[in-house]
Amino acid sequence: MARKSSSFGVHSLPLLIYPDLRFSPPFLTKTSIRKFLREHRPDVVHIQNHFLLSYAVFEVAQELAIPVMGTNHMMPENVAHHLHFSPRMEAKVGDYLWYRFVQIGKGLAFITAPTYTAAKLSQRPGLGNEVIPVSCGIDLGSFSPDNEAADVKQKYAIPDRRILLCSGRLDKEKRIEVIIQALPAIIERADAHLVVAGTGKLRGALEALSRKLGVRERVTFTGYATDKDLRRLYRVADLFVMAGVAELQSIVTMEAMASGLPVVAADAMALPELVHDGENGFLFPPGDAGSLADATLAILSDEALRRRMARQSLEIIQRHDIHQVAEQFELLYRMMAGSPVEESISASPRR
Repeated sequence: MARKSSSFGVHSLPLLIYPDLRFSPPFLTKTSIRKFLREHRPDVVHIQNHFLLSYAVFEVAQELAIPVMGTNHMMPENVAHHLHFSPRMEAKVGDYLWYRFVQIGKGLAFITAPTYTAAKLSQRPGLGNEVIPVSCGIDLGSFSPDNEAADVKQKYAIPDRRILLCSGRLDKEKRIEVIIQALPAIIERADAHLVVAGTGKLRGALEALSRKLGVRERVTFTGYATDKDLRRLYRVADLFVMAGVAELQSIVTMEAMASGLPVVAADAMALPELVHDGENGFLFPPGDAGSLADATLAILSDEALRRRMARQSLEIIQRHDIHQVAEQFELLYRMMAGSPVEESISASPRR
């Protein structure tokens, strides 16, 4: 199945209601997709969602009798709230997105999702296929406790305090406001500083909240951080905090664990599959700033505990090594292409 690697781009348009996002309508993309697939004749096609671009690829692959598999990374909450609809309309959008997922999923050879939680959620009525949990994986060589962290503190003016880090989009479902709400209680008992790495439409509101709570000088908003800088930020942190409630796996949490950080995370969606309460961190009830503060202080006040949890993060994340994940996907591809296989699929670890 070895083939020469190649890639191509497609046309896209800005999404008017959310200009930072773009979309590729089929009338702009199908011709180039068809040309590419005819020229390269892949053995299999793997789509990563069921939105417009992936759907166009799916339809063209079917025309050319190329088997298609799919991976679901979708939570309707991650899409619907960007539309600024009422809760009732958001629910209707969510129902429609799941309907579209099922309609496409019926035609797929395999469907995977990154965790057991995501696979269970994706197992919708009428789908037919069993959803297989396979981790997104993490490059353990890129995110490591051995990464060089020199100069990143100076670059972002991060003080010499105990550093709490959160990274990702500054959007509604990430619940970063809960971390900021916990900060006053944390700094009463620990000389701590929060670093928020990432961009998003809520940055202004989060900065305003930190000023309102009197902790603005204890929060650094880095804005966009390059991959190199993000790896360094993990290394200067003492603890990673994830308050999101719609995580089907959480790449940033895996990056933090691979960097040797304990994690305080919301007890929501798939996060407990990464954060084992009392082992490599603590879970807190979603939205509960007081419990988040207590969990954070428990780790910051006990360096032996923090180090032990850091070691556990490194141990747990080994199961998500990207090379092992690649082997699992390659096995599925071989099965789709009709190649003989001698091993069974090893699903993403539940814990």
